[in-house]
Amino acid sequence: MGEKMSEKVKRLADKPERIRNIAICAHIDHGKTTFSDNLLAGAGMMSEELAGKALQLDFHDDEQERGITIDSAAVSMVHDFDGKEYLINLIDTPGHVDFGGDVTRAMRAVDGSIVLVCAVEGIMPQTETVLRQALRERVKPTLFINKVDRLIKELKLTPEQMQQRFIKIIADVNRFIKGIVPKGFEDKWKVMVEDGSVCFGSAFHNWGLSVPYMQKEGISFKDIISAYEDNEAEAPKVLGKKAPLHRVILNSVVRHLPNPKEAQVYRIPKIWHGDEESEDGKSLVSCDPNGPLALVITKIVIDPNAGEIATGRIFSGTAKKGQMVHVAGRKEQSRLQQIYIYKGAKKEIVENVPAGNIIGIAGVKTFAGDTITDSEDIVPFEQIKHIFEPVITKSIESQNPSDLPKLVEVLRQVQKEDPSVTVTINEETGEYLISGMGELHLEVIENRIASEKHLSIKSSPPIVVYRETITKPSPEVEGKSPNKHNKLYFTVEPLDDAIRKKIKAGDIYETRVKKKDDELIEAFVDAGMDTKEARKVRDIYNGNILVDGTRGIVHIGEIIDMVMDMFEDVMGAAPLAREPAFGLKVTLTDAKLHEDSIHRGPAQIYPAVREGIRGAIRTASPMLLEPVQTLRFETPADYVGEISKIIANKRGQLLDMKQEKEHATVFGKLPVAEMFGLSSELRSATGGRGTFSLVDQEFEVLPHELQDEVRKQIRQRKGLKLEEETEE
Repeated sequence: MGEKMSEKVKRLADKPERIRNIAICAHIDHGKTTFSDNLLAGAGMMSEELAGKALQLDFHDDEQERGITIDSAAVSMVHDFDGKEYLINLIDTPGHVDFGGDVTRAMRAVDGSIVLVCAVEGIMPQTETVLRQALRERVKPTLFINKVDRLIKELKLTPEQMQQRFIKIIADVNRFIKGIVPKGFEDKWKVMVEDGSVCFGSAFHNWGLSVPYMQKEGISFKDIISAYEDNEAEAPKVLGKKAPLHRVILNSVVRHLPNPKEAQVYRIPKIWHGDEESEDGKSLVSCDPNGPLALVITKIVIDPNAGEIATGRIFSGTAKKGQMVHVAGRKEQSRLQQIYIYKGAKKEIVENVPAGNIIGIAGVKTFAGDTITDSEDIVPFEQIKHIFEPVITKSIESQNPSDLPKLVEVLRQVQKEDPSVTVTINEETGEYLISGMGELHLEVIENRIASEKHLSIKSSPPIVVYRETITKPSPEVEGKSPNKHNKLYFTVEPLDDAIRKKIKAGDIYETRVKKKDDELIEAFVDAGMDTKEARKVRDIYNGNILVDGTRGIVHIGEIIDMVMDMFEDVMGAAPLAREPAFGLKVTLTDAKLHEDSIHRGPAQIYPAVREGIRGAIRTASPMLLEPVQTLRFETPADYVGEISKIIANKRGQLLDMKQEKEHATVFGKLPVAEMFGLSSELRSATGGRGTFSLVDQEFEVLPHELQDEVRKQIRQRKGLKLEEETEE
């Protein structure tokens, strides 16, 4: 009897030099799940005949039906390279932009990524988005150019033409990497054909090539072309034996992607903001299995039989079955009831797993982004920040009124399983809102509530999520506590563009600033802020910042947490229409506080802060911002006119147009409010041959003539008085 895969995994789990934690990421339909099937087949975890058809890591019914990956899926396997065994922990991630949150969370768990690019389509918007997500988490990329068989069979390109196409794709990827990669890594992280960090092949036909493999096995590209010319039907079988995809790719992974010990040296300073010289810091940087436990949760699945199963990466310490742990920052303890290693849809129970591995745990109530630890006071890891924000909301209600308690429970589960969904439960009005990345995202969630959670629901038509901002600095505004003994003074002003860009890019991370943070101060100074003021920033929240501009106030330290609480509360529901605020710099300029602490508790300070900040916003010419998406349309050249007509009819703006022979690419900027039903309109206007993908998303000022109308609609929908000035 051969050794079981789980036995091999357990044997290698405590050898970090032999571990590679990797993710597969790409634009939708570039072949990720077919590709991961091949890797599983190569590791002996499924039959080779089924590879590319079984879609092992798309194990939800709706993923199989729609033919797209919706959830990231993890699997551990073992690969032989140069006579040594290596443990590969692999995560397959979604390609559709609506499920990009799963990609961001997966990147926290891995150290390397295989970026898949279709040889025919080249780099697409979502390729850039996933690559940006990887580089932001300091995850090193390698490149696989997929669907090369189409260049040979469909486009009938010569080897020289194919080479030109590959050179262009590689240059595009390297240009993109160079713009985002941390300083000092530009040359180290470049992907190159010569060293095998670029591979090409066909996941569907089970073959792959890299220059080192071609040299070692004596195969040339001409052999590949000949195999298709001699017998197209047999070519996949022949090539799959000559140049098996899994061997070529995993050789490249072992050779070029870092092991956890190497990666944590440069990843920890980026994603963990504690003291690197402390015991916890040293243990994290060195990936020490004997240090305090630090397990970062990246995904949660609610299993009907086992309850909450959380997937996470162990950065330090060893997770042991039965161990007492807690979430960093919270005191309540719980027990690790089970520890799992992943085999796609299946899980296998193990006793303990050391640092450097990706595992599943049961028994701990947690959320994605939490740090699970057995240490007393470890600093939690930086929160996982998604590139795009939810822009579409639906109101949900249960068909049967008696199911209401179950609906509340199900919506809380939904938010746990997918943190890029925002769930708002208004206990007073009985309104339940879910906000997501797009129409497809919300549709999938609704279907899953019905099919997997067995709950009949009905939903409202989609609503757009707006933002509120200001256009000029406010005068100083006073906020009084109900007992009139405390007075707080605030000003608000628009945040500098340079700071907003740095927050969006993740260079300035969102956090409450508890102690002096040189890296954060430097980022603010780089963006043009005065050093003294940068030291006074207390809270960065949802693209807004709070500055403590007071001087010599004796009790300020006792109330500053309450000020931050209420600052975050107002930023979540600004005064115009109770939509989130965006791009505000709020400064606490002065405070008059009662001597006696009993007179300055939360019941007094909270209303004073809320009244002061809201009052300041009202005097700073507030206005609504609407979400706007930049889209890339692909279409036969004959339909360009139809697409520009669609863009114009939807208050959109035509940005650019490129035409190559019969094919055209059109870039347009459209307000999300006008995009409902865009897919079906595009299908009917282009005879089903046009597609679009998301390039970027931002918030822009809603046209002046729509401001009043939209504000009233939102307030009416939320049950607020129509004129906010009359409201307390």
